[in-house]
Amino acid sequence: MAELIVCTAKYALLPEDDHPVPATIVIDKISGKITEIEKKHLSKAQFQSTHPSSTIISWIDAGEQIVIPGLLDAHVHLNEPGRTAWEGFWTGTRAAAAGGITTVVDMPLNSLPPTTTVANLEEKREAAVGQCHTDVGFWGGVIPGNQDHLKPLVHAGVKGFKCFLMESGVDEFPCVAEADLHPAMEKLQETSSILLFHAELDSAVNAQFDLDPRHYSTFLQSRPQRFEQDAISLVYKLQKTYPGLRTHIVHLSAASALPIIRKAKAEGLPLTVETCFHYLCLNAENIPDGHTEFKCCPPVREDENRDSLWDALREGLIDCVVSDHSPCVIELKNVESGDIMSAWGGISTLGLGLSLLWTEGKKRGFSLKQVVDLMSKKTAEHAGLGESKGQIKVGHDGDFVLWEPAASFEVTKELLQYKNKISPYQGMTLTGRVEKTYLRGSLVYDRTEGGFTGLPPQGRLL
Repeated sequence: MAELIVCTAKYALLPEDDHPVPATIVIDKISGKITEIEKKHLSKAQFQSTHPSSTIISWIDAGEQIVIPGLLDAHVHLNEPGRTAWEGFWTGTRAAAAGGITTVVDMPLNSLPPTTTVANLEEKREAAVGQCHTDVGFWGGVIPGNQDHLKPLVHAGVKGFKCFLMESGVDEFPCVAEADLHPAMEKLQETSSILLFHAELDSAVNAQFDLDPRHYSTFLQSRPQRFEQDAISLVYKLQKTYPGLRTHIVHLSAASALPIIRKAKAEGLPLTVETCFHYLCLNAENIPDGHTEFKCCPPVREDENRDSLWDALREGLIDCVVSDHSPCVIELKNVESGDIMSAWGGISTLGLGLSLLWTEGKKRGFSLKQVVDLMSKKTAEHAGLGESKGQIKVGHDGDFVLWEPAASFEVTKELLQYKNKISPYQGMTLTGRVEKTYLRGSLVYDRTEGGFTGLPPQGRLL
């Protein structure tokens, strides 16, 4: 006798519909997979009349809330082992689940060791066991000289690889030059993997600018848009040399690089691009002096640049939106001195992304379906998980969220679930709130009951 988890909804975001529709979603308890979707809001009695031989072990009525697919954040730094004081699997995945994220893909750097060999990957997996409130996948890393480790990492299950075209900020993950990339890309083009680029190329900047390290303008001028333009031009050149290898630009901030991206896509090159919540929801003009919580690399840029990024999302030049959750211990943010130039570059966002994107996106005419797709279907496809994640669809994992689009809330320190509670969004009022998060049909976050269920973490290592 089948054991079923059933969610019935007046409003559900299904792949084939542009707007929420009535649906009853059936999940097999054992596999956690969606086995059936009927486009009706059924009562329990109506459902049982057509499934007399099944046992309903959980009946979920979404009421007036919208059922959306579980989100996937493909750019998260969890930092464990080695820098667990910055973030860890337990706190990072709790924060993710509170924001409707059911899968995160962990970046290869900031943990010790970095994910550059199979042995290092296994060490990271061992640290994660029993701690994950969401499913977790892993990116590998490309650094100078590790090309012989890449295929073994693919076979060990990494979703792809990240490299830096300028210094990463940590010694154990050095950047690569063009000469380092050729042997790595030769190896990777023989696989179905993907190479992600931190696309900034360091070059001389005009020293005749404001040097006050507390001024955000000082930092902004030290990392001009040209850094990203030059780097993405190099990626385009390399992509033409290795057209069989998928490439991806992480955290695009510079709108001036969009013409290169448009050209690559027009030529049919397999290049994809992500941007981040902070580039879409913040602007440089409104960053106060000494507020180091706004520092990230590349920088948050001007409002006109932000408008261009939204236009690029609408055009399809930018494929998905991620957090680049890059935390550190509070001391490294230089909160007391306000020295932005020497502060750690990273913005913590886990738990807030959907509310941020919905709050800003609806002002710009984006539908809920468009916003959710940018954080679920599109990110799942980017991370090679499109066959099981990112959509409410038969055969996919039963990951879904109950979403209240009209609810508003203020971002407070107490609301943040990640380890080091600092945020540029503190004090902002956002619209749209996650009420409950389900992973393979199991409840992992319930705002109405104080947050977490008290059950052991349900997440799996992908």
